[in-house]
Amino acid sequence: MIMTMHQGGDVEQQLRDVGLRVTRQRTTVLSAVATHPHADTQSIIDIARRSVPDLSHQAVYDALRALTAAGLLRCIEPAGSVARYETRTGDNHHHLICRTCGAIVDVDCAVGAAPCLTPAQDHGYSIDQAEVLYWGRCPTCVSADS
Repeated sequence: MIMTMHQGGDVEQQLRDVGLRVTRQRTTVLSAVATHPHADTQSIIDIARRSVPDLSHQAVYDALRALTAAGLLRCIEPAGSVARYETRTGDNHHHLICRTCGAIVDVDCAVGAAPCLTPAQDHGYSIDQAEVLYWGRCPTCVSADS
């Protein structure tokens, strides 16, 4: 099941649905990530503080940890980049990253349901997700070189 802010309804109900207490910190952080997918922690702090100026770094970190553990957020960590968060969870989509500017966009899995890729050897693991990162250059960066 794909859970996103667009499909999941209001933020408070999403928190209740996964058994989390509704707090100002969690609603603010979840809303910030929903409106800025693939944002890093510092960007989320900056965005969240626009509506809650006294929000501490620790409160944001705690909210990110709780929301990720509850499945409302997904954390991705591309090589050479800080952790980034998104509300698109529960599916098996991948990401395309620009080598020049760092822009990240979602790419639907071309093969089907999770984990969508089968390794040559599973070493006894029960695999439930495959994470693929496509690297290249975005149209803006390509046209800047033209």
